[in-house]
Amino acid sequence: MKTRIALPFFLTCLALPALAAYCPAWPTSRAEAELALLDQQIGEWDLTYHSQGRSAVDDELYDQARERQKQLHRCFPSLAAPQRDPLAGNAGKHHHPVAQTGLNKLRDEADLRRWMGQRRDLWVQPKVDGVAVTLVYRQDRLRRAISRGDGSRGQDWTHHARRIAAIPQQLPGIADVVLQGELYWRLDGHIQATQGGRNARGKVAGLLNRHELDEPEADGIGLFVWDWPDGPADMRERLAGLHAMGFAEARALTRPVRDAEEIAAWRERWYRTPLPFASDGIVIRQGSRPDAERWKPQPPHWAVAWKYPFAKALAEVRAVEFKVGRTGRITPLLQLAPAELDGRRIRTIGLGSLERWQTLDIRPGDQVAIVLAGQTVPQLDSVVLRAAERSSVSPPLAGDYHALSCLRLVSGCEAQFLARLEWLGGPKGLGMRGVGRGTWARLELEGLLDWLTLDVATLMEKPGIGARRAAQLTQQFSDARGRPFAKWLRALGLPPIGSARLDGDWATLSGRTTRDWQAQGGLGPARAGQLTAFFQHPEVQALAERLQAEGIAGFAAPQ
Repeated sequence: MKTRIALPFFLTCLALPALAAYCPAWPTSRAEAELALLDQQIGEWDLTYHSQGRSAVDDELYDQARERQKQLHRCFPSLAAPQRDPLAGNAGKHHHPVAQTGLNKLRDEADLRRWMGQRRDLWVQPKVDGVAVTLVYRQDRLRRAISRGDGSRGQDWTHHARRIAAIPQQLPGIADVVLQGELYWRLDGHIQATQGGRNARGKVAGLLNRHELDEPEADGIGLFVWDWPDGPADMRERLAGLHAMGFAEARALTRPVRDAEEIAAWRERWYRTPLPFASDGIVIRQGSRPDAERWKPQPPHWAVAWKYPFAKALAEVRAVEFKVGRTGRITPLLQLAPAELDGRRIRTIGLGSLERWQTLDIRPGDQVAIVLAGQTVPQLDSVVLRAAERSSVSPPLAGDYHALSCLRLVSGCEAQFLARLEWLGGPKGLGMRGVGRGTWARLELEGLLDWLTLDVATLMEKPGIGARRAAQLTQQFSDARGRPFAKWLRALGLPPIGSARLDGDWATLSGRTTRDWQAQGGLGPARAGQLTAFFQHPEVQALAERLQAEGIAGFAAPQ
C-alpha cells in the first residue's frame, strides 16, 4: 500500500518528526532561490518516477522533502509557486470503478488514540511497500488491471497482469468483483527493522513501466489484496471471501484489535519479524465503511496508516564544525536541525575524516540523509539536496595538527590541548575519577602539567568549583602523582609500542634511536620513528623535566 501518489492528500495533516517546523530568517532573494531549487528537484524526482518507473530517491526521503517544500511555502507564501501535483500527466485514461483512496498518516500512539476516539470494530494489517492496483473481474474473468493513477483514473496494466502468476486470471463462481491491492516484490523472510525497504517498491514500479515482462520478473511480483470494496459489509465475511478466492495473505495478515496497545504491539511485531514483502508501516481499518460508490480519491475517515520509524531521516545542516582530537586528527561535525530516528533525536553527526568532508563539500543549508549504523550510531548516508546559497566554510589546516602539536595552549590549539588533558586524566592515562573534559575546561590551564601545583584555594577561584569539589580534585591530583611510569608515558601521549618493552627510566628510553626501537621487536620503521620523535621532541622533553622536578617516579635523575 506504499504509494507516493497519496502525498497531496495526506501532507496536510502530516507533521513529520524528522523535520523542525520553523521558518528560516532568509532575505527575499535567498528564499526565492531556495524554493525554486527545491521545487525543481522534486519535479525531477516526480518525472523520473512517474515517467520511467524509477525511484531516484528513497520514498521516505521524498516524503520528507515534500513536507519541507510545504513548510517553506507556508513560510514564504508570496514567493511560493502553486505546489505541483506529482501525478500531473500521469492519471491515465481508465476510470477506476471504485475510487482508490489515499491514507492519512499518524505521527505516534497519541495520534492513534485521538483517531480511534469512539471507533470500534478495528482491524490492522501491514502496509505493504508496493504499487497499488485495481483488479476488475467480469463474469469470473480478469478484464482489467488499472494503476493507482490519481485515484480516479489510472493506466492500463492488464497486459502485464496477464503474465503475473500472483494475479488470478479467473475467479470461478465469483461473477463480477472489484479488488484493490498492492503489487509487491517478493522478499521471503524480509525483516523491515534490519533490512529496510531495499527499493522493493521502485523495482516493481520499474518493471510495470516496461513494455514487456519476462517470466522470472513476472514471477517475482506478488499481490496483497487489501480491500474488496463491493464485498460483504462485515469484515470477517470479506476476509473469508478473499481467502476463498485464493488471497490467503489477506486473511492471515488482517487482525482484529481492541485498543491502541494491541495495535502498537502488531506494529512492533511486523516491524521486527519476517514478512514476504517490504512493509513501511501498518494500516488500521474500521470493519464497517460506506458503500463503494461513495468512495472518493482522498483519505477516508475509516482507515489510517501508522508508519514505522524512518530508516533514513532528512536533516538540514545548520553548521559545519571541526573537532581536533588528541593526536591531531581533524573530524568534521555536522550540526543538524534536530531529526528523529528510531525514537532518538539526532543533532550532531561526524563525517570521519577531513578528506570525506572535502569530497562531499557539505555546507550549511544542505539537506542530508542520516541513518543509524548498527541501529545505534547516527551517520551520514548521502547528500540529498544542496542549498541554493553556498556558505563558505574554513576548515583547519591539516598540516598544523599532528601527534606532537598543541602540547601547550597557544592560539588555535584549544581543541587539541583540551583533548590531551581529557586523555591524560582518563582511564587510559592517569585514571582521575570524576575529572573530565568539563573540569579541565574550567581550570583554564596553559600547560599540560600546570594542575600539579594547584591547591584548594586556587581551585576555588575557578568558575563552578566550590570547597568540596576543590578538595576532591586535589586528592585526585595527589593520587595521580603515584601512578606507574608507564602510565605517565601513555598519559603524555606515547605512541603505541606494540610488543616493545619499556625497560628503564626516562633517560634510558629517551636515549634510544629508531634502530634501537626496531630492535625491540614488533615495530616497523614508521612506528619506531614515531617513538623516537616523541622522546626527542623539545616540548615532551620539557614535560619530562617538569616531572623530574616534581619527583615523579621514572623521570627523576639517577642519584
